[in-house]
Amino acid sequence: MNDEIDYDLTPDQWEVLKNLRNSTSRPQRMHRFTIQGLIALGLVTINDDVPVLTSNGRKVLIRGSSCLLLDLAA
Repeated sequence: MNDEIDYDLTPDQWEVLKNLRNSTSRPQRMHRFTIQGLIALGLVTINDDVPVLTSNGRKVLIRGSSCLLLDLAA
């Protein structure tokens, strides 16, 4: 059974995921609407009023990184 789901994320959502990948850095200005969308998808959660990646969010970011590189090459 394959539980991988393709997410059609906006460029802003990808940027937020990339900014959140390093838990030691405080993310810079992120739009609340973008964060809420990622929370609804289960890719981000709020911990002590700070958005953090979920394990599923990390998987999506890693899988999506290669797709993003292919888009840049095109």
